[in-house]
Amino acid sequence: MTIQEGLPFPEDAAAAGMQQSRERAAKYSRRNTFRTWDPPREPMGRMPREWRIQSGLTQQVPEGLAPFVEWFYKQPEARERFRWALRDSLDELLDGQRTGRWAYQHLTKTEKTYLGTAVEVNLTKEFDIANGADLDWSIAGLDIDCKFSKDLGGWEIPMEMYLCADHGERGGRADQVAVLTWMNDDTCQWAVGIVRITDERLRWKQGQHASGERVRAYNRDNKRKIDSGFKSEVYWLWGGLQTDLPKNLLLHLEPETRKLVLPASRPGRASSGQKRVNQLFSEVRDQIIGRQTVLTVAQQDDSPKRARDARIALQRDGIVVLGHQESHRHVARALELPVPIKGEWISTRLVPVSSDDVRPKFSLHGQFWARARENELHLEPVSAPDLSDKRKIDGQSLSGTDATS
Repeated sequence: MTIQEGLPFPEDAAAAGMQQSRERAAKYSRRNTFRTWDPPREPMGRMPREWRIQSGLTQQVPEGLAPFVEWFYKQPEARERFRWALRDSLDELLDGQRTGRWAYQHLTKTEKTYLGTAVEVNLTKEFDIANGADLDWSIAGLDIDCKFSKDLGGWEIPMEMYLCADHGERGGRADQVAVLTWMNDDTCQWAVGIVRITDERLRWKQGQHASGERVRAYNRDNKRKIDSGFKSEVYWLWGGLQTDLPKNLLLHLEPETRKLVLPASRPGRASSGQKRVNQLFSEVRDQIIGRQTVLTVAQQDDSPKRARDARIALQRDGIVVLGHQESHRHVARALELPVPIKGEWISTRLVPVSSDDVRPKFSLHGQFWARARENELHLEPVSAPDLSDKRKIDGQSLSGTDATS
C-alpha cells in the first residue's frame, strides 16, 4: 500500500470546538441502517434427558442451603424479578436497536460466552446483592456463586469452588454453594437451582490406565460439570421448571407475520422504520409489545417515538395503540386487555357498538367502542377514536370518556 506524504492530518475535533458533536461522523454513519436476520436453524440450548426436571416439585431443602433459599423467598416478587432479569440479560446482548438481532443464535461466539456474566450483573443489581469474600455474591452473610448455562446441566464449576486434596493451592477453601441459572428462549422455559458443590458431585470418567481408575472429567479450563446422578441434591426454587420466561415476541411470531414486520431489504428501496413499527402494531394485536421489540423493529435512535406516531397512522384503520398514560390504561381495563406500563404498548382493532352490546366496551363523547370480533375484521374499518387527551381519567369519566364492561 502506498501512503502519500504531505497530506494534512484531519482537523482535531477539540480544536474545532466539535469534540462532543457527531455532525461529521453522522454523514457516513450506518448506525440506523436496517438489518435483517434469518430465523435460527438450531435450538438455543438443550435439556438432556438425564437433567429433565418437572414443574411443581415438592422438595425438602438440603442441609446447609436453607439460608440461601429463605433469602430468595423473602425478597418481594423475587420470582417475577428473576425471570425479567434473565430476559433483560439476553436482550442487552442482542442489542436489537443497533444490530437488528432477535434470537440468541444471532450472537457471535464471544457474545454467547458473555451471557453468563450479563445474567450475574443484572441479578446483582436487581437484588442488590453484596460481593462475596471469595465468590460472586454474599447472601445471608455466606458466600455463593452464580452460574449460568444455556444447556440444563451444563454449568461449569472451577476448582476453587470445592475441596480437593489433589488440587493443592488451586483448590477451594470449602465446598461452596452455587446458584444454577438456565433459560431457553425458544421454549420460554427457565429454572433456578441451589446446590452445594463437592468433588464427588462433579463428573468423573474412566482413566486410560490399565487399572481403570476413574479420574476427574476436566475441560480445557480445568472446570467440571455436575454429575446428573446428583441432580436430586439441587434444590429448585419455585418448584422446578418454569414455563413463563417473558416471551421474545419476534422469535415467536408466525414466520409470515415476521416477514411482514421485518421485510427483507430490496436494492434501491430503503426500509422505513415508521412503516415497520406501523406494521408491527397492525399485525400483532391484543398483546403487550415491549420496548425492546419496538427498538429492534425500528432500529433507529428515536424508536419509541415511532410507536407514538403509529397511533396516528393506524387510526384510520380502526386500530388504537395504547400506552402507559392513565387514560390509555383505563381503556385497556375497560376492554379487558392486558394493561401496559411505561415502556409497553398494546394495539387493538375497534368497532363502534351500541350501548346495549354485551361485550366489554368504553364510550367517548357518547359513542361506545369495543374490540372487533373475528367476523368483523373484514368489514370496512371505521376510524378509531382519538385518545390523545393526556388528562387523567378520575375513575369513570373525564371529557366525555366513560368505560363500561
